[in-house]
Amino acid sequence: MNNEFRLGIDAGGTFTDFVVAQKGGGIHLFKSPSTPEDGTKAIANGLAQIAEKFNRPVEEIIQACDLCINGTTVALNALIEMKGVKVGLLATAGHEDSIEIRLGHKEDGSRYDANFPPAPQIAPRDLRFGIGGRILADGTEKTPLNEADILAAIEHFKQAKVEAVAISFVWSIRNPLHEQRAKALIEAHLPDVFVCCGHEVYPQIKEYTRTSTTLVNAYLSPVMASYVHKIDDYFKQLGAAHPVRYFQSNGGLAVGAMMRNKAVNAINSGPASAPQAGLYIAKPFGIDNVITVDMGGTSFDITMAKGGQTSLNHDIDFLRHRIGVPMIHVETLGAGGGSIAHINSFGMLEVGPKSAGASPGPACYDKGGVLPTVTDANLALGYLRPNAVLGNTVTLNKQKALDAIDTYIAQPLGIDFAHASYGINTIVNQNMANGIRRITIEKGYDPRDFALICAGGAAGMHIISLAEEMGIEVVLVPKMASCLCAFGQIISDVKYNYLATQMMIIDPNADLVPLNATLENLEAQGQEKLRQDEFDEQQINVIRTMDMRYVGQVHECSVIIPNGELTQASMAIILQAFHTRHKELYTYDEPTSPVELVNVSVTVTGAVSKPTLPTIAEHEYEDINAAKTGERPMIFDHQYQWVDTPIYDGTQLGAGSVIVGPALIEEPTTTIVIKPSWQATLHPLGTYELKKVSNT
Repeated sequence: MNNEFRLGIDAGGTFTDFVVAQKGGGIHLFKSPSTPEDGTKAIANGLAQIAEKFNRPVEEIIQACDLCINGTTVALNALIEMKGVKVGLLATAGHEDSIEIRLGHKEDGSRYDANFPPAPQIAPRDLRFGIGGRILADGTEKTPLNEADILAAIEHFKQAKVEAVAISFVWSIRNPLHEQRAKALIEAHLPDVFVCCGHEVYPQIKEYTRTSTTLVNAYLSPVMASYVHKIDDYFKQLGAAHPVRYFQSNGGLAVGAMMRNKAVNAINSGPASAPQAGLYIAKPFGIDNVITVDMGGTSFDITMAKGGQTSLNHDIDFLRHRIGVPMIHVETLGAGGGSIAHINSFGMLEVGPKSAGASPGPACYDKGGVLPTVTDANLALGYLRPNAVLGNTVTLNKQKALDAIDTYIAQPLGIDFAHASYGINTIVNQNMANGIRRITIEKGYDPRDFALICAGGAAGMHIISLAEEMGIEVVLVPKMASCLCAFGQIISDVKYNYLATQMMIIDPNADLVPLNATLENLEAQGQEKLRQDEFDEQQINVIRTMDMRYVGQVHECSVIIPNGELTQASMAIILQAFHTRHKELYTYDEPTSPVELVNVSVTVTGAVSKPTLPTIAEHEYEDINAAKTGERPMIFDHQYQWVDTPIYDGTQLGAGSVIVGPALIEEPTTTIVIKPSWQATLHPLGTYELKKVSNT
């Protein structure tokens, strides 16, 4: 850290989390109810709490920050709710409907469902225009660009009051001149309209993916630009010494200018910091395989890192839109503390995906919500303290929770509130466990090879049940769990991805000159951008990958390749890595079959100094009972037996403290349920290690 403070802000659906790191090693957590209508209101509320904590003006604190970082769900929410701007599309004539034709089939899991609805279209048919002109696969111009077609489309866009235009022409990645000319014409005639081109947003082969990604970018960028403009201005007014950094879907930071023009890179801005935080927490334990689960008020996000490397997705269906740019693989479920429990049309109990959100919130918030939620169930089961204050704003009302569960669940099912509450808890746990299976087992990974990292304010009450369901033996719960994504932001680096198509057959006689030239060009772009951001050569790191496939295949495997000039010797190593990766994913390889290189990518990272975690003193009390604050009856299994459970104040526990279940640990911003046959050991760096107690 180069200054007194570093600030991370994670704006979630229910709460906005704040982490303040001090140069001397202090880490401080704050929470404020989110204000989706204007993110600066939640930020102002959180900063007021920070100012009170340090007894200093807000302006002084911000001016003493080396970095102010913001992760946001603005782009994600706009895509979920389909509340982006009105978008028009210019495509090569005859390709206007490629976004509806897609890949010729429905998504996996619904291919044979005749009633599965078509995907929503960002650009309706009357705002999609075919433009004459054709570039061939080798980059030559077959047919000149028909500018009259573009001008006619512009007139229609004017009448329709289009706010953004996406341009995606066939083979623009080989020759972008047609896209560039079309963009220039639109900017000249529609100066207030946002314009983006396929060769800029996703410069790789695959027309449908490129068109879809460009459309999503056009749809979200004006929304993101408005948000970034507001946040940037707010921090400028407070005297911030440096521009705000925003968290990207690729797991790195970027300045606002990048996010305004490429909002598609911000879709997973919030949860994408989780795996980096999980790895950081796990490192002192010698663990580099982690599954990080983040359970907040609205959603449950799952990320994975193996061998210290985060799992990236590209060219995937996300909310039924094809996205090509690299994104941290996040499995998101409607399973948060605010997830609503209800009886479905078959008379069965379901939980989620609808959420009570921050307003009105769960019934126990006593803010007008009457429907039972996961938080209400946890309160009814004894896991949450009646009258506890959440986020300095919400006081839990247990009677409201019991009334909601009784009215909407227990009475309709003819059961008591204990069975109903535990049923809600069990079902949401199963939903979350299924999500973990999708990101691990379905991708060829055994979850038992990973540690489970707990994040989010609500996850500590469910984490052991999830570990039991998945057979995971090590669970890590940091004291900062409720704000772990915000912490992940302040330890993350600046990162940019550069993409290109480079098709060739990999064989001993392959000409590697064009490939090396492409990689060098991508690296140079990224390094120059970081140098402009005042990073020196020692702080810059480059990771290169190739997308490869057996000739005739449709899907590629990504393989990390060595830096420096590629030779035939290094290509032989890369080929072997491809065969190995293909076998990991698909259970077989074909070492004698020809292999085709399709795309290359370069990730350029500017290393940011990391704050130091504070160290907890060993046993401040000779007996952990000194930290005991009382007991509450709780239910832990389907026997529905109320168990008098000791409760401990986590702030009073010293390093090395061992808490044997059944027990409950209350931290200022999270609660940890220690089930029977489990125990928690507090590490000096502020992480609880949860393990099953041996029967021997």
